[in-house]
Amino acid sequence: MGCNRTSDNVAAVVLITVLFGGIAQRANAQGAGAGANSDATYQALRNITLGAESVTVADVKLKRDAGIFVLHSGAVCFLAPVNGKVTGAVFIGDGNFTLAPPTESERKSLKYLSKEEEFNEKFDKMVMRFTDATYEEIKKAGTTASGGCEAGTLKDSQNTTRHRVRTNLEARLLEEVLSPTPRGYFVAFVHGKHYDDKELFEVEPNHNRDQVTFLTYDENKWGEWASFGYTEKHERSEFGQAYAIEHQQLDTTLEKSGNLIGKATTTIVARRSGLRVVQFDLFAPLRVQSVTADGQALSFIQENKNDDADFAVILPKALSAGERISVTTNYAGKEAVSNEGGGNYFPIARENWYPNTANGGLGEYVPYDMTFHIPKGMTMAATGIRVSETNDGGQNVTVWKSESPQTVAGFSFGRFKMEQAKISNPEYAIESLANVEPPNWVSSLQRAAEGNDLERGPGGMGGQPQVALGTMSTVSLNKKALAEGELAVQLYTDYFGPSQFKHMQLTQQTACNFGQSWPELVWIPICYYFDGTVRHELGMDWGDKGYWKVVTPHEVAHQWWGHTVGFNSGRDQWMSEGFADMSASLYLSMIEKNEKKFITFWNDERE
Repeated sequence: MGCNRTSDNVAAVVLITVLFGGIAQRANAQGAGAGANSDATYQALRNITLGAESVTVADVKLKRDAGIFVLHSGAVCFLAPVNGKVTGAVFIGDGNFTLAPPTESERKSLKYLSKEEEFNEKFDKMVMRFTDATYEEIKKAGTTASGGCEAGTLKDSQNTTRHRVRTNLEARLLEEVLSPTPRGYFVAFVHGKHYDDKELFEVEPNHNRDQVTFLTYDENKWGEWASFGYTEKHERSEFGQAYAIEHQQLDTTLEKSGNLIGKATTTIVARRSGLRVVQFDLFAPLRVQSVTADGQALSFIQENKNDDADFAVILPKALSAGERISVTTNYAGKEAVSNEGGGNYFPIARENWYPNTANGGLGEYVPYDMTFHIPKGMTMAATGIRVSETNDGGQNVTVWKSESPQTVAGFSFGRFKMEQAKISNPEYAIESLANVEPPNWVSSLQRAAEGNDLERGPGGMGGQPQVALGTMSTVSLNKKALAEGELAVQLYTDYFGPSQFKHMQLTQQTACNFGQSWPELVWIPICYYFDGTVRHELGMDWGDKGYWKVVTPHEVAHQWWGHTVGFNSGRDQWMSEGFADMSASLYLSMIEKNEKKFITFWNDERE
């Protein structure tokens, strides 16, 4: 959960994560050695080319849920089969695509973006990838041809997924190719002639909701046009996320440089029969070194971090619905956490610094057991309850356990000074942590204000300060953050009932323009701790209208809205922000007892 002046960093739905249902990996049917991208079937899909089979078509109709493709005339060239299955085709000729979403809101969206009453697109080229009956339908309706198609069209679609959209389509196809009970996946890359020449239509059964999506991936016209659930009847077992995580055991070392070394043991339960490839969400620069289950090394997929770096694991055998397995992943990388200087560390990968649920991250409740190793002299804050703290050589080691299942796990560490408070009604413990020293960017501003970084004038004298900054220490307002958190917890408990937690840590972060809330862990923007003079010199007067007054109570409210009361999808995720804003305004009204601030806050929100 987050609070951002312009947009909510967490609530923002990332298109690429949704596209193609995230990540997939497949097991090696031929028994090749374990390791990254070593599976022979995956390599066959990755290096696939056009096969020898092609047909001519005349008015062939392909209905894929609410999308209808009509191949009026032309040729269809099929891709070479993999494991005896044809997974794609290229069409060259005269085609037409219509889309009629089932809901009024999506019809309005499509109408608004297309500026047409009905969406009707003509195309002359299209690449289809599939695990449904597309091959059989086209082959049956077409006439065997002797000619071929240009391979460049297929190459364009591969470059799109690997280098533009950066989603591993081959791994997603592999999930069904290796499953004894494959689901019907379909995606079409449409070279449109009216709306855009980079269009994509997808039917993704791995989604719990919004299985059907239409989007454009042109740099100047990038985003979803329509997204909705199946319009045709399906059995519940035919769609939905393929697995659930039952438990996470994380052992993480964070070095002084910010380098992260992780070992995650993830216990999953299959939600579908035939699960052979497990899709995970893992921050792309974190590179997987090995994956094992019951002592057996497993094959996995993870391409270059700058391309389609989706991570997935190939299980030794297909699971039946309800069957469990524990997978241990060893990984490391330098970019998930940034050393900001002065003992300040900024966690960049907040929801996928460990192998998390694909297709959504937040939303499912999982118990966590975590161990962190950090440099000696540093303090760790994390989701859950601190079970123990010891020193091991040059490291501080803390062990954490979730009070109850939680939507996500996170941490914040640094050279913190801590303030503490305990509430008796409700029984609740709060800690507020601020860094003793400023990060590098704050130190640079201070030096510039003092003239130390200015160009030296005549006679070797330093330049004069251009601004007069007030105090930029964050420790001085640490007690203020603690008091606001304490009052907010008491108020929200009175109004909404207790949250599912009895502990919370408020911690300063080096980002200036947004806060964020994980279960029992809240990041407060560093500029909250600055006085009004500093914020004025930094051009942040807008926050004085109300943002700085409510950022802490807003983020605390997410302990109720978002983490106690969750959401099922991005369709209702926005409601957690709405309720958090409502709660913050309640704080202004009841704690600040200032009607003017309450009105100003809502006026500012509308602006």
